[in-house]
Amino acid sequence: MAEEKGRVCVTGGTGFIASMMIKRLLSEGFYVNTTTRYTPGKDVSFLTNLPGASEKLRIFNADLNNPQSFCSAIEGCKWVFHTASPVDLEEQVEIMSKRAVDGALGVLKVSLNSKTVKRVIFTASCTNVTYSGEEVDELNESYWSDIHFIYKTKPTNWSYSVSQLLAEKAVLEFGEKHGLDVVTILLPFVIGPFICPKLPGSIQMALPWLFGYEDDIFTSFSIIHVDDVARAHIFMLDHSSIKGRYICSLNGTLSMEEIVELVHDKYPEFQIPTLDKVKEIKGEKMPSLNSKKLIDAGFEFNYGTKETFEESIQCCKVNGYL
Repeated sequence: MAEEKGRVCVTGGTGFIASMMIKRLLSEGFYVNTTTRYTPGKDVSFLTNLPGASEKLRIFNADLNNPQSFCSAIEGCKWVFHTASPVDLEEQVEIMSKRAVDGALGVLKVSLNSKTVKRVIFTASCTNVTYSGEEVDELNESYWSDIHFIYKTKPTNWSYSVSQLLAEKAVLEFGEKHGLDVVTILLPFVIGPFICPKLPGSIQMALPWLFGYEDDIFTSFSIIHVDDVARAHIFMLDHSSIKGRYICSLNGTLSMEEIVELVHDKYPEFQIPTLDKVKEIKGEKMPSLNSKKLIDAGFEFNYGTKETFEESIQCCKVNGYL
């Protein structure tokens, strides 16, 4: 069968976001190459068992420490989604940042040399705008986090924030310098159902009290449903008007009090804290995010806050995490 829609490469295919992107890409008729870092006994059956995978999915071993290892996966592809990024919070910030930047630039160089890649979509974090050091009610793509502010204040998971900031700046500069079409999509807490075998860290952070976490938590933040994330990435493939950075987030922020109110009555079997208890929790508050640029480009979100949390919890229950 001819590859009518073209072949796409998704790096980091065993991750939460990437695996759900692969699932949607296959369902929409795309042929997909994906990469995963080899480890002995690694189970990728949750990918190979997806509908359409036997015909349309190819899995390649690749490592960010060796960017040339991505050549085979990117060869013949029209688009590249670079979602793979180091998230070892025990690693020194300089080492993690170098791996993130070198790996991303390596993927871009391979894409440029392929002569077939039309656009690279780089998956980034909204922490790239949230730590600007400015007191603002709402953030858009014009804001950049200040690396000196991050080093000074050391917010939660700050080393990851540094690596993400440096990587996004590097890929945009590379694209402009070499004439490669590079778009970045900035994500808040991505939650929702998952097919990967590991519980996504973003779900643990959005619902910390369900998993016994009380320290280093966020008391207000923005969210997005993982399927809307997948759809937003695919939306960016062929729209010629898409340029630069895009925030993909439900507008506004949610407080822990609002989240408790959303799920308390529906899940009486869980030890959900009272509102009074939640109000006592000290944690980091994230500013509001604005997705107007993405919406103005024609993208529509399919999921609201309530169903996003409910689908997250239900999936955790089905998979034995709750």
